[in-house]
Amino acid sequence: MAERYAEAAYSNGYEFTQGSGYELPEYPFREPPEIASGQPSHHEIVIVGGGITGLTLACALAQYGISAVLLDEDNTVGVKGASSRGICYTQKSLEIFQRLGIYERIAAKGIQWSVGRTFAGADEVYSFDLKQQGSFNLSTQPAFVNIQQFYIEGYLVERIYALGGVELRWKNRVTAFEQNNECATLTVSTPAGDYQLRADHVIDATGCHSPFRQWVGASVTAKKGDDRWCIADVRFSKHPPVERHTWIEAPFNENRAVWQHLMGDNVWRIDYQMAPDSDPAEVSREELVRERLTRQFGPDCEVEIVWVGPYAYRSECVDRMRHGRVFFMGDAAKVVSPFGARGGNTGIADADNLAWKLAAVMKGRAAPALLDSYHEERHDAAQQNVKVTNRTARFLRPSTRMEKLFRDATLSLARQHMFARQLVNTGRMAIANPYTRSSACEPTGGLSVQNVSFEWPDGSPGTVNDLLRWADGRLVVLVFGNASAVALQRLAGLTATAPVRAVQVLDSEDRPGATEFIRDPKGHLQGACHVFGHAWALLRPDSYIAATGESVDATLVHAVGKALGTALEEETA
Repeated sequence: MAERYAEAAYSNGYEFTQGSGYELPEYPFREPPEIASGQPSHHEIVIVGGGITGLTLACALAQYGISAVLLDEDNTVGVKGASSRGICYTQKSLEIFQRLGIYERIAAKGIQWSVGRTFAGADEVYSFDLKQQGSFNLSTQPAFVNIQQFYIEGYLVERIYALGGVELRWKNRVTAFEQNNECATLTVSTPAGDYQLRADHVIDATGCHSPFRQWVGASVTAKKGDDRWCIADVRFSKHPPVERHTWIEAPFNENRAVWQHLMGDNVWRIDYQMAPDSDPAEVSREELVRERLTRQFGPDCEVEIVWVGPYAYRSECVDRMRHGRVFFMGDAAKVVSPFGARGGNTGIADADNLAWKLAAVMKGRAAPALLDSYHEERHDAAQQNVKVTNRTARFLRPSTRMEKLFRDATLSLARQHMFARQLVNTGRMAIANPYTRSSACEPTGGLSVQNVSFEWPDGSPGTVNDLLRWADGRLVVLVFGNASAVALQRLAGLTATAPVRAVQVLDSEDRPGATEFIRDPKGHLQGACHVFGHAWALLRPDSYIAATGESVDATLVHAVGKALGTALEEETA
């Protein structure tokens, strides 16, 4: 049976790769115990796919103390022998990675940036500085860090090994799947033979070619375009500014679009838009890439090509992100054009969303019905991201005469008038998606909370992520300002009967009434929670608000029940 296993091949259209490539770590294959025993094992959670989404989920589960098994058909991170793949990681993703314990390594290796400039020919037609925007400027993490995806995946692997509790099985390819009322059964092929294992929950993080879609009969809404790009990772002797530069009409690329980003290891990612339906092998030939680079940077620029490959953008989304025991996430759930860094970052958010819910259910803190809210929240986010990126794609390559007229008029106005520059669309930068259709959030909730700073009672600094670690997977009620004795009594009753922790948030002068309190002298925490004055905010482990309110009463109790997938029957007295 060992002969049936084939080494992992290139995926996602990276067949025509050239360049010196990247040196990726390799992890050991160990024969699964089921092969020797001849009996399938049973696990609560099996994750299929060791990309950035699956590894983020595995790491989060390990940190919550939940055991799981992760199966990956390869024995490395990234795409073996191919590209660096994703490079731009948003503030929300960086906040998640800080909670998981790998942010400092990412920040040390990657490149921080906040300024983006867009050109049409030689004219700058749009620019932004994310540090000046309220949606980014309060967090202890920057707006963006550029780093090759495989570095983050490698950091996650090492963190999972350090935490323990999640078993990583390399060179384990799932070849068949079925599910019933009792469990899901997976058939797995390895170099040592085949085996089966059973699971209560299966997470599909296998990417856009997921076999699980067919196995569970998942329907997909898809749109395939004819837009073609050539992606080049290069080092060169000239050093452009550390900014996101884009050209809508680049004179050095036949007036087609170009993206330019610096990543780790002094490697630049240059994306060149090609003619529609270009031949991938032809546009990715190294000599043609060098010609483009020479036109852009001049004949005196020394160039080392690290990796070259083609890319075809498309959008697709499964119509349901949960099918029985199977949860789709990352590219297995949806594929979006990479404009605005809305691809891999949404997969990271998928993992963060599902991890705390699985942990809460596994520990008996939440009802199983809470897991249904994963589809409601993350499918809503996926649809938002598909819509935003499709608009960018149409702006960059108009498909109708009217779209072309609109773009030309926009660029013409933007060259002369500031107001028109907001209409230039080379990618609306990714943000933490709001949840507008969630059964686990009240209408007052559904917004993300930045990882802002506050002060502990002894005056030492703390952050929202510190609060979440302290809560250890429980909900956190933040009560801002002074609270009455009755309100404090109700909070004590709630925390004694539900998986909730309560914290009073005070300014520099207020006297604490609760045992657990922190100080927010600059009001950053209150602003991040989107409340004002005397109010409360119910914070989830994924740093999203479940609900807000003014009085500590039955409204808060019902919000807690809703956030945990069930309505609490008793109100605190």
